Amino acid sequence: MAEQTALADTSAEDGEKPDAAVVRDALGVGVAVGLSGFAFGVTSAGSGITPAQTCVLSLLVFTGASQFALVGALAAGGNPLTAAAGAFFLGVRNAFYGLRLSQLLALPRAVRPFAAQWVIDETTAVALAQPTRRSARLGFAVTGLSLYVLWNLTTLLGALGAEAIGDTDAWGLDAAGPAVFLALLAPMLKTTTERVVASLAVLLGLGLLPVLPAGVPVLVAALAAPVVLWAEGRRRGGAGGLAGQAEMVEKAAGKAGKAGKAGKAENIEKIEKIEKEDR
Repeated sequence: MAEQTALADTSAEDGEKPDAAVVRDALGVGVAVGLSGFAFGVTSAGSGITPAQTCVLSLLVFTGASQFALVGALAAGGNPLTAAAGAFFLGVRNAFYGLRLSQLLALPRAVRPFAAQWVIDETTAVALAQPTRRSARLGFAVTGLSLYVLWNLTTLLGALGAEAIGDTDAWGLDAAGPAVFLALLAPMLKTTTERVVASLAVLLGLGLLPVLPAGVPVLVAALAAPVVLWAEGRRRGGAGGLAGQAEMVEKAAGKAGKAGKAGKAENIEKIEKIEKEDR
């Protein structure tokens, strides 16, 4: 008992999170999100994609937002190329996750190609929340494995059970994927700039949905990020310019004040000399 207490104290001092806690959190995320694969399977089958094609999408693509975007655009009658472009653009974010996780996890080169398949929102969120590299690796592995297995299993069940369910729109299952994605995204919006980007993207996506072909609003909404960042840069540049001008004015005023004091001292010295000569 004393030995266990000592180990727990050492672990706490080192900032190490207990393995049980890491596994519990990772399984919670993996199971919760993995079950939403059923909604994807039903939605995909309802859009005209065969169960085999649906399962291949989940096995190879394995990124929920992109998969829902693809089948959603196809179900709305969108061009396949446009639908694929929108799905690809959403999936690009995983490449940026990979850049961050490659430094955090520092996995062996032989393992990286296999781990890359699991670089998604959920595994990244769990890994980044860990205090140490060991905990991050454990959280990444458990989240990735549980989510991959459950997502593909529920995708199969959803695709096979689509006919029994009937109209997926009546059940609202097509909203499950976006809802899960928003639930994961919301806590990540910590700065004002990030919130503005997200809000503008939502406005663009929803506002253009009735007037543009399916899949195109997603691509246009992605412009929110560079637009907001450009405006933020202009604002900071303008503030920096005003600060620079204020500094120059302050320096000029300081020099003028010094010159004035020097001139005043020189005048006093001249007056004193004249008074001495008069005496």
